[in-house]
Amino acid sequence: MLGIARNLAFRILIVASLAAFLALADAGRPGAQTAPPAPSSAAAQIQSIAISARLPALRWPDFSDYRAAVVEFYSAGGWAPAWTAGGAPTAAALGMIDLFRQARLKGLNPRDYDAGLWTARRARMHAEGAGAAPADIAQFDVAVTVCAMRYLSDLHIGRVNPNDVKFFLDVGSKKLDLAQTLRAEFVGAADPAAIATQVEPPYAEYQRAEVALAHYLELAHGGEGPPLAVPSASIHPGGAYLDLAHLAARLRLVGDLPADAILPAGSTRYQGAIVDAVRRFQRRHGLAIDGVLGKATIAALNVPMRVRVEELGYTLERYRWMPLDFPEPPVVVNLPEFILRTMRRQPAPFLEMRVVVGKAYRHQTPVFTGTMRYVIFRPWWNVPFSIARAELIPKIVRNRNYLAANNFAVFTSGGTMVSDGAVTDDMLNGLRSGALNIRQKPGPKNALGLVKFMFPNSYNVYLHSTPAPELFEKPRRDFSHGCIRVQNPVGLAEWVLRGLPEWSADRIVRTMNGDQTVQVNLPRPIPVLIIYLTAEVEPDGEVRFFNDIYGHDAELRQALAARRRTAGEPPPEAAP
Repeated sequence: MLGIARNLAFRILIVASLAAFLALADAGRPGAQTAPPAPSSAAAQIQSIAISARLPALRWPDFSDYRAAVVEFYSAGGWAPAWTAGGAPTAAALGMIDLFRQARLKGLNPRDYDAGLWTARRARMHAEGAGAAPADIAQFDVAVTVCAMRYLSDLHIGRVNPNDVKFFLDVGSKKLDLAQTLRAEFVGAADPAAIATQVEPPYAEYQRAEVALAHYLELAHGGEGPPLAVPSASIHPGGAYLDLAHLAARLRLVGDLPADAILPAGSTRYQGAIVDAVRRFQRRHGLAIDGVLGKATIAALNVPMRVRVEELGYTLERYRWMPLDFPEPPVVVNLPEFILRTMRRQPAPFLEMRVVVGKAYRHQTPVFTGTMRYVIFRPWWNVPFSIARAELIPKIVRNRNYLAANNFAVFTSGGTMVSDGAVTDDMLNGLRSGALNIRQKPGPKNALGLVKFMFPNSYNVYLHSTPAPELFEKPRRDFSHGCIRVQNPVGLAEWVLRGLPEWSADRIVRTMNGDQTVQVNLPRPIPVLIIYLTAEVEPDGEVRFFNDIYGHDAELRQALAARRRTAGEPPPEAAP
């Protein structure tokens, strides 16, 4: 990741030192063949702290989760201080401390890295100078090391396990070799901040979100004034809104109303440039772009800047959970945005379209990564038992010809068709028990439309077209049972089959409207990312925010508040 050279002799020294240390520390058994540091030295104090994996001076004293890395880091240097020289902090240590204090710019909480404690620690070291006590030197040094490891780990793979907040992603393979990284890259660094950027996600989308976060931190610091007045009824263009001056100020603050826009002094007439600004605001926030000051628009305008800061921080956190690279440009679906796009990577063309995702109530589309392997034109729909039981069987009870009228058929579990006509009592009992199942025949009325894009997964979720394209016109598009309906199936098929020149757009359309089910295997599997970002930044810098439709932001907020908490301790405050 960092391009750190793996020096074999250096690694052997680390392993040997660690082995000797563990032999000495294990149940009090002697075994170290080298002389330990002098008991009164800073090195001995460092060794003692590392063995205990606890430093009371830290905001979070227990660092047992980093114990092995701390031991490896110090044993490689003979347990000598790494961040102090002559009893004073090194330039690299001061650079790391600056990073801890500026953690908000990365969407992190500075308190996690003792940001408020470093001034007193430095003052103590400065006051004592070369005469600083070994215990003070050791505590300062280990504090820098532990906070640096926490900071770099959080910056690289995130602060919480994504699987604890319904993000089914594996970050285990992304973990840094913290001991090696710190010693080889940071201990003598003139500019730790420049090196730290190398452990962050390598995505332009992530970098744009960082820039936007810095801007919204400034907005939050400057204040946005009181909330806008909520009108008793929606205000349409041309109507009167008594809080118009405040509305204009809020729209200027977030960049939707140009700073040089001229509004009539003292007017309450909602018209002209301010209506255009509201439409821009609505587009950026996934609202109906009608220029009407309704409840949803006013509510979005009244969201505090500190909440927008939080949402951008969640975006950075979630990008840290993602794989570092992909063998092919991936297809990415952002659920709260209701948008599918391909990652902007050459030589693949860029593609973007609207999608319909799972209903917020009971049918949420899961967040995970998959690999698209084939496309099926004119697919059959194998109706899940849960849908058959909850939705189709009651309709069959009322009308035994319902399946035939809607192009369904009854099948055995082995795939043999039983009937595509009226449903008998025996068939109905088989459907209720699960011994029989329902499939919908291919065609324009099929719930999957005329094509589906398969990335096999345990959730039985895939991308497909739909016979109900009118749903794509709605601003909020969570209507499915969990699968993802795509607005431009021909364009997506052409994109995923671009490695097969024979599959032109014309052939794709002919096959979709043909009379046979056709499966086409992809020449190269394509990564698929189903993600959940309530804040995104466009390539031109425009910041967009979306509703937390599944409540995942709320769950992440709780997980972060509970982080490193000890019994009886109140949760740490969130970063503003």
